[in-house]
Amino acid sequence: MDSHPRKGRGGPAAAIAGRRRTPGLGVRAVPWLFWLVLPLVVPACLVVLWEIASRRGVLRPAILPAPSLIKDTLIDLVRSGELWGHLKISLWRVLQGFSIGAGFGLLVGMVTGVSAVAERALVLLTGVLRPIPIIAWVPVLILWMGIDESSKITVIAIGSFWPVLLNVVHGIRNTNRHYLEVASILKKSRLTVLRRVVLPSALPAIFTGVRIGIGIAWVSVVGAELIAASSGVGYMIMYAREVSQADVMLVGVGAIGVTGLVTDAGLRRVERRVLAWNVSGEK
Repeated sequence: MDSHPRKGRGGPAAAIAGRRRTPGLGVRAVPWLFWLVLPLVVPACLVVLWEIASRRGVLRPAILPAPSLIKDTLIDLVRSGELWGHLKISLWRVLQGFSIGAGFGLLVGMVTGVSAVAERALVLLTGVLRPIPIIAWVPVLILWMGIDESSKITVIAIGSFWPVLLNVVHGIRNTNRHYLEVASILKKSRLTVLRRVVLPSALPAIFTGVRIGIGIAWVSVVGAELIAASSGVGYMIMYAREVSQADVMLVGVGAIGVTGLVTDAGLRRVERRVLAWNVSGEK
């Protein structure tokens, strides 16, 4: 008879395995609910404090209306179709300008990233143009192109161009040297190396540039619409300021923020699908 106690079903190993199989509330459900609710806690607290301060007269309604008033204004603007009408126009401008700017940024970034000669040739031009604020281009482009759609789309394209360009160059320049050495040993052509090694390696940086670029595109379109436009969210905000409608102004600002949030969430979803192989890129 074996004198040593055997590890049966009631042993420590079985107990640990049992705990792992049990979907306990403290192990799975609480963290999931916690991470789901956590982003809403701070905004909800701020809105409650804002409402209380407005009701007690701490905040002037003409300067900062109560959240309840802003909600009623939002409902009215949605029902009338005014908000969607302005937002649709701004979205179309952003789509056109961003497509042009990001396309040129991707093209120039690839050429600059793989060619030291091209980088040297463009270093002075890019160094001078890149620090110029987007808003500074608005009056210049209005002088050159007028106040029609072309000037606004060009402003958006300029704003979207730089982040995409810089991130493409950064991604290409940071390609893993081991991959390049293996491709060289296998005697792959430059086009094959660029297509199969360099570009996949640069994709995380390219997506980062695209996400930053779409944010700057919204900054650009609102800046252009504030100065010279008769439609769009920027125009709606400017007109509301002129007639002292702070609630409409804040609805416009909030609409831009929500649209940007949804757009960025969509880009992150695409990024996760495209870069499923990139463990370090998981969010």
